[in-house]
Amino acid sequence: MALGLAFALALGLAFVGTSGQAGAQEGAQPAAVKGPSSGLNVPRFVSLKSDKVNVRRGPSNDQSIVWVFARAGLPVEIIAEADNWRRVRDSEGADGWVFHSLLSGRRTVLISPWSKGKEAVALHSGRSTGSRAVAQLQSGVLGNVVTCDGKWCELTVDNYSGYVEQDKLWGVYRGEEIE
Repeated sequence: MALGLAFALALGLAFVGTSGQAGAQEGAQPAAVKGPSSGLNVPRFVSLKSDKVNVRRGPSNDQSIVWVFARAGLPVEIIAEADNWRRVRDSEGADGWVFHSLLSGRRTVLISPWSKGKEAVALHSGRSTGSRAVAQLQSGVLGNVVTCDGKWCELTVDNYSGYVEQDKLWGVYRGEEIE
């Protein structure tokens, strides 16, 4: 975990975790069930509300803090619920429990975090690899989701907006549509 934190801080992204393309990149959206506490689908993606979010070993303030997320807006996947607690998984596969009020329904994505900076991803002017590249986005860059059609997502990243192929993003499921 410390190595993940050092890498994230070195990139200025301050996200923490442990291994590759967890969750979203392994296939289509998993079958969802309604969470017993929220009544919302589990699994589902959300984002962090705060710049400091404690991740605990279990669903209670009595449980030890195993690490701290340090950047608002990072996408996480809710994989379980227990009362007011949500078990979340980050882009590298690490999971733990977070109090529900520290999470937001706002959808965000990380650009190909599994690449670890090896390749840039084009932000296109249209939903086609043949369209003009508006920007080149490095691995781990955080974007805000505007819409997704199952193959392409429209994003805003800083002062740029455009489209990225959905399978190059962590924070949305393959084939997921977002309006």
